[in-house]
Amino acid sequence: MLEEEFCKLMERVRRLRCETQTLEVKAARTGCPERLYDTFSAFANQTEGGVILFGVDETQGFRKVGVYDAQALQKRLMEVGEEMTPAIRPQLTVFEEGEMRFVTAEIPPVGPEDRPCFKTAKGRLKGAYVRVGDADKPMTEYEVYRYEAYRRQLREDVRPVPGVPDVTVNHEAEEAYARLRQKDRPNLAALAPEALYELLGLRHEGVPTLADVMLFNIYPQGFFPQLTILATCLPGVEDGEVGAGGERFIDSRRLEGTLTEQLEAAMTFVERNTRTAIRIDPKTGRRDDFPEYPTAAVREALVNALLHRDYGRYAVGMPILLKLFRDRLEIHSPGGLYGRLTVDALGISRPVTRNETLVTALETLGITENRYSGIPTIRRAMREAGLPEPEFQERRGDFVVTFRNRFADPPAEIPETMPWMLSEAPAVGTAVPRVEDERGLLAFCETPRSRSEIMAFLGIPSARYALRRYLYPLVEAGAIRLTLPDKPGSPNQRYVRAR
Repeated sequence: MLEEEFCKLMERVRRLRCETQTLEVKAARTGCPERLYDTFSAFANQTEGGVILFGVDETQGFRKVGVYDAQALQKRLMEVGEEMTPAIRPQLTVFEEGEMRFVTAEIPPVGPEDRPCFKTAKGRLKGAYVRVGDADKPMTEYEVYRYEAYRRQLREDVRPVPGVPDVTVNHEAEEAYARLRQKDRPNLAALAPEALYELLGLRHEGVPTLADVMLFNIYPQGFFPQLTILATCLPGVEDGEVGAGGERFIDSRRLEGTLTEQLEAAMTFVERNTRTAIRIDPKTGRRDDFPEYPTAAVREALVNALLHRDYGRYAVGMPILLKLFRDRLEIHSPGGLYGRLTVDALGISRPVTRNETLVTALETLGITENRYSGIPTIRRAMREAGLPEPEFQERRGDFVVTFRNRFADPPAEIPETMPWMLSEAPAVGTAVPRVEDERGLLAFCETPRSRSEIMAFLGIPSARYALRRYLYPLVEAGAIRLTLPDKPGSPNQRYVRAR
């Protein structure tokens, strides 16, 4: 570390008065801190590595105190590095400020094939740590296993699943897939079915594999109950927040079936629980639909979650989570990123594929392209919809994709780049279409009504659900119009039956 970098680091510590994901502060005023291996391990196990700054006391408001003996401290730090597996070689630098001395230890990251880095004497399961914010946390057994699976290149999607009754296998779908793989491949076309299925990863020594179960079984959840998508639509902006009537969920489903069936069910769930803006060009009469979240982006994210999740033994009990909050959509995929891939490299570098057989199968079936175009497609779709950039995060074993809508509540004005979920009034002379009016809102709105009056009339605890389910479809169809169409979020807004 250069002198200039050290000065900037000290200034940052003084300004922030806290530790970070890549910075640990130790006083070391009277001696070397006893526990250092946990921070060595945590920093070495993350892509960014980290820096330990000695000579600053956190308990005294991050005051500069200097170290007890810079030479002795450096020697001890090198010893700690030797006590790790693999051994860590920290880059040590000494700085002085008046009579005080400070030491920085830059901990380099180890490669994914060498992780987890752990204290040798404690063993891999008890001596490996991960950095969470400003704290060093023991790795879970599953986190340790993830690195082991990558190091050994375990192919979990083709591991055998004993005890699968033949009557539960959709042989017709299997055969159709096999024919697609044989097309234009003479060598495959010459193989007997038994050998072909082994080669395609659908059988292992005659036993159906996980890939075969998840693709071609009539009920995969009979063997893997948690390999599902848990889809929930929540009334607020965080877990645990309840609606006006105390409801925890507006909609909640467990989506089961094969991977393709789960994908289609998830798309239906999102469509059912999100809004669609309708705009009719007054000059051409053309109708344009604007989903709350771009369909292409949502589909790509769900395909990625189903294909690239961890299907290992420690993760088969973890479902994919699909969460619709008032202001965003989240998709949680068990397993995190695979191998050397980092969040910053998504859509830029070519990743190592975790589930090769499943990816190839869905490519053959036309579900995915398998051309590393998923992340760019998601980003482009969100950008073209005028929505914020998608967010990608890795959270201790989960990979999370977040799509944010533009508003949590209707805006005062509708930006041209992203129409809101309330349509414009139909052009004069346009026939009002016939629509379902289960609750009699058309008759109620013969007189202009406020949103609160409509909610009271409907008598449904969840205001958001009531409006989305019964009012907005009538507005979108042009059967009910806004008295202030240019200001849909105005407190003076009224809704009246269109004529």
